[in-house]
Amino acid sequence: MKRISLAVLALFAIPGLHAANLVDIHSEALSQDATFASARAAYQAGLEKLPQGKSQLLPNVTLGATATGNDVDSPTVRRQFSSQGYSLNLTQPVYRKQNLLQYDQAKGQVNIAEAQFAVARQDLMIRVAQAYFDVLLGQDNLALTGAQKAAIAEQLEQAKRNFEVGTSTITDTHEAQARFDLASAQEIVARNDLEIKKRALLQIIGRIPESLASLGAKLPLAYPEPNDMTKWVDAAEQQNLQLLIQREALQISNLEVERNRAGHLPTLDLVASYSSSNNPSYLFSGTTTSGSIGVQFNLPLYQGGLVDSKIREALANQDKARQDLEVARRQVMLQSNQAFLGVTNGIAQVKALEQALVSSQSSLESTRIGQEVGVRTSVDVLNAQQQLYSAKRDLSQARYNTILSQLKLKLATGVLSEQDLQQVNQWLK
Repeated sequence: MKRISLAVLALFAIPGLHAANLVDIHSEALSQDATFASARAAYQAGLEKLPQGKSQLLPNVTLGATATGNDVDSPTVRRQFSSQGYSLNLTQPVYRKQNLLQYDQAKGQVNIAEAQFAVARQDLMIRVAQAYFDVLLGQDNLALTGAQKAAIAEQLEQAKRNFEVGTSTITDTHEAQARFDLASAQEIVARNDLEIKKRALLQIIGRIPESLASLGAKLPLAYPEPNDMTKWVDAAEQQNLQLLIQREALQISNLEVERNRAGHLPTLDLVASYSSSNNPSYLFSGTTTSGSIGVQFNLPLYQGGLVDSKIREALANQDKARQDLEVARRQVMLQSNQAFLGVTNGIAQVKALEQALVSSQSSLESTRIGQEVGVRTSVDVLNAQQQLYSAKRDLSQARYNTILSQLKLKLATGVLSEQDLQQVNQWLK
């Protein structure tokens, strides 16, 4: 007995036999999912908008150098010589409203990059949960179809025996055979569907797990708190990340209008330069240095209508951003409504299907007893079996859909986090 116990413990210690859970798959997806990796790179690129915008306010320093070969040929002199020189120039913007507004736009672009990366993290959680539970549902459907096929096969054999002894008609045998053939076809479909669902998980983490932890028999499903759809919709309007992105985009478009209007305004820069040159010509030989510092004022008068055209373009883009914000707001309202109803109706549906499962099991047992005493036929038993397995299949799908709706409700309100996945993970066995 001791050796057997050690053998059992050794089996559980084998990594390949460990059933991956939801948190395991999500942790793997953080490093393996190509879509999320792309979003991470886009986020890092977006952060560079701030130093780029800030650079428009800082000094611009350039260093130049020249080296020239000269060949002088005149009636009085013929000479070949080289000349060298260098210059250092500095320009410091003092007043450039366009640059100030561009810096403010850069801040908004960084906010958008951060929000988009947060959206990508939340989207990954939903995609992982969806793919995970799709695989579990596919496994449940395949198992239920197999069990239904086995039960029908038993009824088919019984119908054949009863027909041979003359206690039933050939109709019962044909009915059972038709149900068996249909169950066989459904099993093929279920197996194919499961393979497709596994490939969806493969796309996220780059591999197909050997096994996944499944849901326990009882789920502590709870109604949203507060149980008021209006409050959840209001929270979504305030906190949804997609809406935050659209609001920032509208603010950037507002600044773009001001920035283009600033194209008519004057600019003022502090300029300084220092240069040194060595020109050993036949007229003068030696090194010349010069330095200067001052301010430079520019007032644009006419640029061929370019500024006015850019202003009209910016106004059109501003209106587009405003409409995009309204579209996003309505979409978020719809998503939050759907998710809230998915949770509340899903919990009610799970409870109803749990009761239906109990009733279907009792109905099947009663029908079998009725068949034994001759008041029920094999067709009645087949119908009762089909009703039972349909209830099991519907209950399985309702449980997964309700959990996903809970996560999507958090997503709509912008508060979905890894802790929510960890809570769902506790329901797995």
